[in-house]
Amino acid sequence: MPRLYGFEDMAYGRVREAEAEGIRAAASRRRARQTFAAITEWMTEEGYVTTLGNPFKPDVLAGVLHHPAIAGLKWTEDGKLVDSGGPRIIPVEEFLEILAMKQDSSPAKGRDREYLLSGPLSVCGLCGATLGTSPSNAGARGHRCPPSTAQHPGGCGKVRINADLFETYVGEQVTGELAKPEVADLIGAAREELLLRAKELEKQVRSARRRQKKLGVDYATGSGLSLAAFKAADRELTKMIREKSTEARFLAQVKHVPVGDVPDLVRWWKHAPMKAKRGLVALLLERIAVYPAASRGSRTVDADRVALTWRQWGTAEETPSA
Repeated sequence: MPRLYGFEDMAYGRVREAEAEGIRAAASRRRARQTFAAITEWMTEEGYVTTLGNPFKPDVLAGVLHHPAIAGLKWTEDGKLVDSGGPRIIPVEEFLEILAMKQDSSPAKGRDREYLLSGPLSVCGLCGATLGTSPSNAGARGHRCPPSTAQHPGGCGKVRINADLFETYVGEQVTGELAKPEVADLIGAAREELLLRAKELEKQVRSARRRQKKLGVDYATGSGLSLAAFKAADRELTKMIREKSTEARFLAQVKHVPVGDVPDLVRWWKHAPMKAKRGLVALLLERIAVYPAASRGSRTVDADRVALTWRQWGTAEETPSA
């Protein structure tokens, strides 16, 4: 049986800080009424994985956030929550707030709210922070630059964009770019190039995981490594693993891009599976910067709001950027 995410041991006595950081961020988002699907999508974007190394799924994350051990609590035989004497990753009051929301919505809700442009590709044009998925108060899909918090520092919180309008605009630009003969002729080679890069990143991640495991063994067996040095090295390796894993997953999406002649690109785009669309976006675009709307409530999405940086490969280096 795998250990509970956030803890080093099955007795919930020692916190694994790199994972605890993810729990605190996820708890903060859940308390803000984000769906489990939206939170797990964000966690995947940030490089958080389960104890088995897999991307989080809504029901798995719910199991973690609804487990009393993360607040230093435990259930008694008569169904009462009591102090377990263990460490608290999140405060008791926050855990109880999340637990009270359990009846409001199931982890499965919102799975159909897929986002084409989530992940490291879309950034805030003002501060450079990665845009998060954030439905509006009315429930419409959207992206937002997250305001800076202790769990997610760096964002300015000044940019928000409707996902439907955003995806429509980018989709039009992508299909237009792919329609150019000089670009279409290079798709196959470009896809293989990025897949090779993804495999190299995955190799680096496996190497870093082995180094991290050895680091823990060395510390546990009294190699002379201080606790401060161990924690610092572990943090650096965790950060490296997270960043390279995120980039590898992003680039690996290009495997879903069809190679060969597509007679009606617009029709194909309209009916293509989401994974194929994401793959094509990852193949053609290196970055999408989103800027504030010209006026509050504006529904205009154009080159003044969205700046596209096209990926440079082969003769595509001559492709103009918007």
